[in-house]
Amino acid sequence: MLKDLLDQQRQHIQYYFDKLDLKAVEAALNACMQTKGLIVFTGVGKSGIIAEKIAMTLISTGTKALSLPPTNFLHGDIGILSENDLFVLISKSGETEELLNLVPFARQRNTRVMAIVSNRDSRLAKAADLYVELPVEQELCPFDLAPTTSTSVQLLFGDLLAAALMRLKKFNMSDYALNHPSGSLGKKMTLKVEDVMLHGTHIPVCRPKDRLMDVLVELSNKKCGALLIVDEEHSFLGIFTDGDLRRALQSQGSSVLEKKMEALMTAAAVSIPSDTLAWDALKTMQKDPKKWVMVVPVLKKRKVVGVLRMHDIIQSGVA
Repeated sequence: MLKDLLDQQRQHIQYYFDKLDLKAVEAALNACMQTKGLIVFTGVGKSGIIAEKIAMTLISTGTKALSLPPTNFLHGDIGILSENDLFVLISKSGETEELLNLVPFARQRNTRVMAIVSNRDSRLAKAADLYVELPVEQELCPFDLAPTTSTSVQLLFGDLLAAALMRLKKFNMSDYALNHPSGSLGKKMTLKVEDVMLHGTHIPVCRPKDRLMDVLVELSNKKCGALLIVDEEHSFLGIFTDGDLRRALQSQGSSVLEKKMEALMTAAAVSIPSDTLAWDALKTMQKDPKKWVMVVPVLKKRKVVGVLRMHDIIQSGVA
């Protein structure tokens, strides 16, 4: 049964892709681009829910939009419309009386009206300044009644519109980050390494001439799993990790404790600039799936300004 339904669903969605009039969509896109004010969406029932989703997507991707139930417009909210706005009415049948009743009031306010319907011969399509017909072969509902395929294609159209507007407006990652300051998405695009790194006296450092036995306390107390070897100007020279310590003791025994750090450190170590996004830093640290880098020095003009631990990034909520 499920396979049959999936096949039907695929067929219905493909019908939409095959029959969609791109010239009509382009006209709708141009109308949105030319709108100086708000793009105001409304619909009844399931179409109303889709209208809200489209508006929310547009808002978060750089387009001023709004969604309200049609009854709100008839009880005062029609006053929000102006000649600078675009009024988008969504209805599969194009015969929804609540939406048809709004058209004359929008006309009184010189607001341009766009209809999103699945019937080009409907009254709503004819009453609007422009319309887009969303082809629907049949609802997935076995009775061809419950809005299923029709709401799917409405959603697809809304996402297409949002993505096209993003491209035309050159909406970039920085713009997206400004609109999403909270949650995992926002943190991925706003939280920087300098926001989560350890700095100041929390950085485990030593000098290249220091003996290993003399810096073990620093390695242990700072709880970073590594020591950063720096010169007098705090420029980064190399790194020495807990793993390096274990391997050195296994291969050389206790005599390694007398060795200087310049002989034990790894000079060609991964480092991260302080202004790097924490999400990008995490991807760098996990680049090799067989050998994750758990600790990295944070540099600014080759000088050590911090140390970054993988678990600090994860605890920040980025991952």
